[in-house]
Amino acid sequence: MGFVLQTLDLARPKLVAPPNLAGLTRSQLAQALVEAEVCAPEKARMRASQLWRWIHHFGATDLDRMTDVSKEMRVKLAGRFTLARPEVVDRQVSRDGTRKWLIRFAPGIEAETVYIPDVGRVGALCVSSQVGCTLNCTFCHTGTQKLVRNLTAAEITAQVQVARDDLGDWPRVGDKGTDPERALSNIVFMGMGEPLYNLDSVAAAMDVVSDGEGIALSRRRITVSTSGVVPQLQPLGERTQAMLAISLHATNDDLRNELVPLNKKYPIAELLDAIRAYPGISNARRVTFEYVMLKGVNDSPAEARALVQLIKGIPAKINLIPFNPWPGSPYQCSSWETIERFAAVINRAGYASPIRTPRGRDILAACGQLKSESEKLRASERRLLSAAS
Repeated sequence: MGFVLQTLDLARPKLVAPPNLAGLTRSQLAQALVEAEVCAPEKARMRASQLWRWIHHFGATDLDRMTDVSKEMRVKLAGRFTLARPEVVDRQVSRDGTRKWLIRFAPGIEAETVYIPDVGRVGALCVSSQVGCTLNCTFCHTGTQKLVRNLTAAEITAQVQVARDDLGDWPRVGDKGTDPERALSNIVFMGMGEPLYNLDSVAAAMDVVSDGEGIALSRRRITVSTSGVVPQLQPLGERTQAMLAISLHATNDDLRNELVPLNKKYPIAELLDAIRAYPGISNARRVTFEYVMLKGVNDSPAEARALVQLIKGIPAKINLIPFNPWPGSPYQCSSWETIERFAAVINRAGYASPIRTPRGRDILAACGQLKSESEKLRASERRLLSAAS
């Protein structure tokens, strides 16, 4: 009689997290309700609208708050879905009121999100579109972190939800969606990553946060900053109607090749042609050119005059960004006097050139400083950064 040797599989089964309703688009939400047999197909659109308002207008993370949803339906939802937020690994608050969150979406998948008060109408949220970055801009801390992956639309939307949770920015039941006391009025895709390398997710997240029955942020208060992925500029404008910001930083290809290596693929002349063709560009919807001020590199009056000639005819403003130091950075910030001289040249040419006040430098939350693995600085490094600001 033969014996069959059997081995026991002692490996633990993989736990699959339930789908998160807070990360679905309207159509996905309706489809999920039908597939989970929570409601009949003919009622899915109406039920999805009910849930949508609770999730995206009131910020509900507890199904029991949804008083106009039947108890039976809430029980079904609780057994199949979640409304949980991603984990906030770290939260820091700067001396100037800037807040930064390190958010973990999955093991090894972390990104930073920054709230800057008194920007826009009342405050702006700088969101990330990728974990890490591929562009390797030499003045940017994020560029020293290798790309891990794109963030999903749900993960981008979750950054807004986490910020509104912490800011106490959700309206009370009965309040209107245009609550004048909201703390977050603008969103800028200026965090980790290149948004145009993740356009599908960025566009979908924008659909969620601009929905009139949800967070209801106007698309004119949403800005996408790109280093210049030329083929994606036209689709960005057509799909999102977002305000456009260009991370320029140099007026000639040789220097921009060094500062923004993507320029080798899409040189300045090609980039400017695409900007001039950007859908909706006008004096009422100006392009913002971002220009980081690097001591002895790109900050001379001659560079300012070259910049004016370069963007001639484009409805634009120029944001001058004092360089924000980070550990090991190869650059220094231009002096305030140098920056003011640079701004004066641009102003005389008829362009607005606000000098961006550095915010959150002491917690590495300022422009160009984000890097998810850099949270835990030694106290001595913090003191050095504080002294530099």
